[in-house]
Order: sequence, then C-alpha cells, then structure tokens
Amino acid sequence: MATPERGMGGQMHTTTGGKTPRLISPEQAAALVRPGHWLDYTTGFNQPDVFDRALAARVGELHDVNIRNCLSMRPRAVIEADPDSSIFRVFNWHFSGYDRKQHDAGRVSYIPCNLGEIPDYYRRFIDRVDIAVMKAAPMDADGYFNLGPICIWHPAVIERATVLVLEIAPQMPPVVGPQVRVHRSHVDYLIEGEDAPMPELPNTEASDVDRAVARLIANEVEDGACLQVGIGGMPNAVTTLLLHSGVKDLGIHTEMLNDGLVELYRAGRVSGARKATDRGLVTYSFSLGCRATYDTLRDNDDFMCRPVEDTNLPDIIARNDRVVAINNTTQVDLQGQAASESDGHRHISGTGGQLQFVRGAYASRGGKSFICLASTYERRGVRKSRIMPALTPGNIVTTPRSDMMYVVTEYGIVNLKGKSVPERAKALIGLAHPDFRDELEREARERGIIPRSLF
Repeated sequence: MATPERGMGGQMHTTTGGKTPRLISPEQAAALVRPGHWLDYTTGFNQPDVFDRALAARVGELHDVNIRNCLSMRPRAVIEADPDSSIFRVFNWHFSGYDRKQHDAGRVSYIPCNLGEIPDYYRRFIDRVDIAVMKAAPMDADGYFNLGPICIWHPAVIERATVLVLEIAPQMPPVVGPQVRVHRSHVDYLIEGEDAPMPELPNTEASDVDRAVARLIANEVEDGACLQVGIGGMPNAVTTLLLHSGVKDLGIHTEMLNDGLVELYRAGRVSGARKATDRGLVTYSFSLGCRATYDTLRDNDDFMCRPVEDTNLPDIIARNDRVVAINNTTQVDLQGQAASESDGHRHISGTGGQLQFVRGAYASRGGKSFICLASTYERRGVRKSRIMPALTPGNIVTTPRSDMMYVVTEYGIVNLKGKSVPERAKALIGLAHPDFRDELEREARERGIIPRSLF
C-alpha cells in the first residue's frame, strides 16, 4: 500500500506510483522556453547554472522572455549574453552585489516587497510561472529531491509553475524542513547539473566601529532571547561577542541563517528551550555562509528550514518571547526613518525582512528591535554623516519612524518609542559623530524639527 506523505503546498499524495520526471539535456530544457514566457529562477544558490547557459545560447532565437530571480551568487548567463536586455528581462526580489551592478546598468528591475509576503504574491497576484527551474540535491530512496538550506518561497513557485525543471546539484546539502523536499511526482524534467561546490558568502572583518556597536547591542541580550540577525559586519560582530558572554539558552528564529548564528549553535549557546515556535530547534528560511555552515545543516534535526511566511510574518515572530532583531541601515533622519535599501534613486539591496522583524520583535513580549549603523561613511575622500536632518532625495524608507525602536551607532543607543519629534532629534544627534552634531542641531532648528523654544 502506498504511504501518504505531505508534499509541497501541503497537498496529500502518495510516494509510490505517479509520474516519473524525464531526464533531458540542458539544451532540451532550454528549448521548452517560448517568447512571452515567464520563468522563475528562484533564489541564491538554487538558481540554475547549466540551464541558464543553455538558455543564454538561444539569445538569437527568442524575444520577450521574463525571468524572476533573487540574490544571485554567480553571474547570470542570460544577462551576460543580452547586455541590452532586448531578449531577457530580469525582475529581482532582493539584490546581491552582482544584481546591484546589473541594475545600475539597466539590465535588472527590482520588485518592491516584504520578503515574508512573497509566497502570498505568487498565490494571489502573480498570474504566470510558465517554467520554474531550480537546483536540488539528488533524489533520495523515498523519491524526494531536497532543495537544500533555502526554502524561502520555493513551495509557492512550485505550486504556481506549469512546468517544473530541477537541475541536480550533487553537492547540495539535504536539510530538514516540512517543505524543503519535492516528490518526483511533482517534477516534469530533470537535468544534470555541475558537481561544483556551493557558493559561499565571505564574511567581512569586523571594524572597530562594528565592535563598538556590537558591544552596546550584546549588553541588551538576555538569557532565553530569540535572535534574528541580518547580513553584515555589525550583526555578525554581535554574535561573536555573544560567543564570549555568559548568555545562555538562546533561541534562533530568523530569515537568514549566517555563520555567526551557526557558530553560536556549535558553541552550545543555543538551546531553543524557551521558544514557543519550533521549541528546541533553530528556525530559518535560507542560509548563506561558508562551507562549515552548510556541513552543519546537512540532515541536522536541530535545524528547521521553513518558507518565509513561517519565519517573517510579524504575528508568527511575536509568538516567541524576548525576540531580539538586529538589522543594518545606511541612513537615518532626525525623525527616525531608516533608509536601508537605496542610495538616493540608486537601488542597492531590498526591503527584505527588516520591517517585518522590526514589527515582530516589538510585538514580542520583552522583545527588542535594533537598527544599527556607523555614524559616518566616506565618499570620494570626504567623510559624511549617516544621521541626517532629512533623508537623501530619492531614498526609500525601509523602516518608518513609527516603527523604529532602538537605534545604535558607535556613540550610543537610544529607544525612540514614546519620544516626540524634538526628543527624537536630540537623541539621534547624540548618536552622530561629534564633528556633525552642531550642524545637525542648527539644521534641525532651522527646519522646525526642534522648536527654538525647546532644549
């Protein structure tokens, strides 16, 4: 008798019988693409490589091919083969450094989103996924392909796709999660991928400023706190400090699982015993880091890889007590707005999960949200303040002033909740580099942010 299993999207099916995917060449898979098609390359290291090159080779045959992707870890052949974007149009949910350069060149367009809502976009608002192509580990003995440590919104893409092609990646580490496996009966075609190492995300060395900010945040982390950590030197510096602190019984409920969080787990600082969701487990939606991190996740029952609607929605985040959300920004104005994804009209990354974790942490009992930044940056040899009277024209507000909780620079930490606009301005000026404080206060008074009668 067939054993019932729960497949992608929660649909019941059996693990015996049903269709068997057909093994074809990358060129045969690329031949499935027609003008006007919408393709989905999914995210990060799940994006296809051999299929991508085969499709790029058809650049002279096609037109009006649309591709959604996210966080490219390697150059995309379809972009390199079509520098004018006259054949392949690429739409991206969140930029990597490579994606940013392609956007600067006019070859990639950003899709505004809260990352945790994307599965819902596919189910409610995205009409077409003609072909979805993504990497997966080789099929296991039960007839399942494992997508590796990056579930994110893949289940919703698979539900929507008319045709599903899996590019088999022999070095993809199988991981544990309720929706990271795809049964063969859901797959139309298989292509053999390269036996190549997983792309790694190098860690930048923490600066003195990073460590100063990290010390202020680490002092706010209590026993039993449930961590979310974003990408960057400052959040990673916090996890390094926690390694050497006395804090214990930490939980992890995060969108991105980075090397620092995995090091905390390996050091025995993470138990998850006080979590309400996935008690005793490390919950994440995708991982980017070094090979040691991927090796730790391989078939490890202490980790739970879930789609972003299970990690990023504020009401789910808030079910855990003492959530600590730590995220970077690039600019804060004197009212407390954070611009974390653009430099004026130049888009550099994406909203990601920042706003959702800010809101989820605030709603958590005893929760704390930290937005951190260096007080200054240098451009063309000129030092400038990241705390400004107003955001740079064109800058996108990632975290509104009404949502901002703690702001941290190397000069201190302030909680903006409950503070008036003038009180916020004074507090934020105190976080700026001393060389800019007088000018910030002068401009704040001239603009009426701080009335002349106050302070």
